[in-house]
Amino acid sequence: MRVHVTDAQPGDCLQSDAYNDNGVPVLTKGTTLRHEDISKLLMHNIEYIDIESSASKSLYGFAPDKPVPAESLAHVVPLFTDAIDGVEAMFLSASASGQFNSHRVDELFGPIVNELANQKDVVSMLLMLDQGDEYTYNHSLEVGVLSYYIALWLGYSQEEAYAAGKAGYLHDIGKCMIPAHILNKPSKLTEEEFREVKKHTQYGYDIIQSSTTDEVSAIVALQHHERENGTGYPHGLFKEDIHPFAQITAVADVYSAMTSNRVYQSKQELLAVLREMHSMSFGHLDPVATQTFIRHMLPNFIKKKVLLTNGRTGTIILNNPVDYFRPLIKMDEGYFIDLAKERELAIEEVYI
Repeated sequence: MRVHVTDAQPGDCLQSDAYNDNGVPVLTKGTTLRHEDISKLLMHNIEYIDIESSASKSLYGFAPDKPVPAESLAHVVPLFTDAIDGVEAMFLSASASGQFNSHRVDELFGPIVNELANQKDVVSMLLMLDQGDEYTYNHSLEVGVLSYYIALWLGYSQEEAYAAGKAGYLHDIGKCMIPAHILNKPSKLTEEEFREVKKHTQYGYDIIQSSTTDEVSAIVALQHHERENGTGYPHGLFKEDIHPFAQITAVADVYSAMTSNRVYQSKQELLAVLREMHSMSFGHLDPVATQTFIRHMLPNFIKKKVLLTNGRTGTIILNNPVDYFRPLIKMDEGYFIDLAKERELAIEEVYI
């Protein structure tokens, strides 16, 4: 099958030798393409190659899923809307009585988990989810969804991944006890205000303990701001004392917070966040959970439309093997920009 090089995928197998314009062989027949092989073909100005269908694994250790068109995500919207509304209702109930209806958690989160197995393009799904105005409630669902995925990617069973996802869904329930004028303050918090915000972890633990028999979710609510090097709160725990699901939720929490608009901070570009999280995996966040998350997220950016800082738009076609967080872009005008080389440019926004 003859395809343009930009349509080739890691794992595709060359059916014939690939030569450049000078007749020099660049890749030989039978080569299973990797990201760096496709980059090499582009650098030699080779436009078309003959490939067999892909059955192999990619550079990342698995075949990247093809992006799911945004239209196929439309039927998930009602489930997300119900789950976000459900978080709000639980927050209000817990604020008034110190408890929430634990049965509603499974009624709301269960159908979403059943649907997640069919949704491989996590980036598009999160971009769609990040459309609401209520950060706290959207964030709760997003962290639940990501915690579920991360647990699966780490090799946990479906039942364990559901428990991790549910814990992520409830992780911020204690914020219902924090005064709104502090949570929604657009400027920097005072030390006293930040001390009050940090209490949401203990509040969350107490509320979940009063509402359910789910000890794991209570512990995750208490520990999701702990850090491996002991710099977290509320108890300054070190790695060995932090529950594995709290470590997972911490990864999901950081990604969601950094990629969302909040009253005091604009969302950051998605790949830049992954780069920062990679740095955080050395001492702050659990390295296995963080790097597993990054490794599974990166292929989802292939074929995403992007806006660059120069105001021009294009499509991500390769995660650069030199710098995974600065990919190769095919601009709408037809030329290519390698962000690993064009350091003055960056992605400003990623679209579904």
